[in-house]
Amino acid sequence: MKASELRAKTKGELEVLLVDFYKEYFNLRMQKGTGALTKPDQLKRVRRNIARVKTILGEMARA
Repeated sequence: MKASELRAKTKGELEVLLVDFYKEYFNLRMQKGTGALTKPDQLKRVRRNIARVKTILGEMARA
Protein backbone atom coordinates (compact mmCIF):
# COMPACT_ATOMS: atom_id res chain seq x y z
CA MET A 1 0.00 0.00 0.00
CA LYS A 2 1.38 3.40 -0.93
CA ALA A 3 1.95 6.15 1.61
CA SER A 4 -0.25 8.52 -0.37
CA GLU A 5 -3.15 6.06 -0.05
CA LEU A 6 -2.56 5.80 3.68
CA ARG A 7 -2.45 9.57 4.19
CA ALA A 8 -5.97 9.80 2.73
CA LYS A 9 -7.35 7.59 5.54
CA THR A 10 -8.50 8.68 8.98
CA LYS A 11 -6.73 7.78 12.20
CA GLY A 12 -9.36 5.17 13.05
CA GLU A 13 -9.07 3.50 9.67
CA LEU A 14 -5.28 3.39 10.01
CA GLU A 15 -5.49 1.77 13.44
CA VAL A 16 -7.82 -0.92 12.10
CA LEU A 17 -5.50 -1.43 9.15
CA LEU A 18 -2.52 -1.75 11.50
CA VAL A 19 -4.25 -4.50 13.49
CA ASP A 20 -5.05 -6.32 10.24
CA PHE A 21 -1.41 -6.08 9.12
CA TYR A 22 -0.22 -7.46 12.47
CA LYS A 23 -2.64 -10.41 12.16
CA GLU A 24 -1.44 -11.07 8.62
CA TYR A 25 2.20 -10.86 9.74
CA PHE A 26 1.53 -13.31 12.58
CA ASN A 27 -0.11 -15.79 10.19
CA LEU A 28 2.78 -15.51 7.75
CA ARG A 29 5.29 -16.12 10.55
CA MET A 30 3.39 -19.24 11.61
CA GLN A 31 3.36 -20.46 8.00
CA LYS A 32 7.10 -19.90 7.80
CA GLY A 33 7.63 -21.90 10.98
CA THR A 34 5.66 -24.85 9.67
CA GLY A 35 7.21 -24.68 6.21
CA ALA A 36 3.95 -23.81 4.50
CA LEU A 37 4.97 -20.33 3.34
CA THR A 38 5.09 -20.29 -0.45
CA LYS A 39 6.01 -16.64 -1.00
CA PRO A 40 8.64 -15.49 1.52
CA ASP A 41 8.62 -11.96 0.08
CA GLN A 42 5.19 -11.45 1.69
CA LEU A 43 6.86 -11.12 5.10
CA LYS A 44 8.92 -8.18 3.89
CA ARG A 45 5.90 -6.55 2.23
CA VAL A 46 3.73 -6.77 5.36
CA ARG A 47 6.56 -5.57 7.63
CA ARG A 48 7.03 -2.51 5.46
CA ASN A 49 3.29 -1.82 5.39
CA ILE A 50 3.26 -1.93 9.20
CA ALA A 51 6.13 0.57 9.26
CA ARG A 52 4.35 2.85 6.80
CA VAL A 53 1.16 2.89 8.86
CA LYS A 54 3.08 3.55 12.08
CA THR A 55 4.97 6.40 10.40
CA ILE A 56 1.76 8.05 9.17
CA LEU A 57 0.15 7.66 12.60
CA GLY A 58 3.20 9.31 14.14
CA GLU A 59 2.99 12.17 11.66
CA MET A 60 -0.68 12.64 12.54
CA ALA A 61 0.14 12.70 16.25
CA ARG A 62 2.81 15.36 15.79
CA ALA A 63 0.61 17.55 13.57
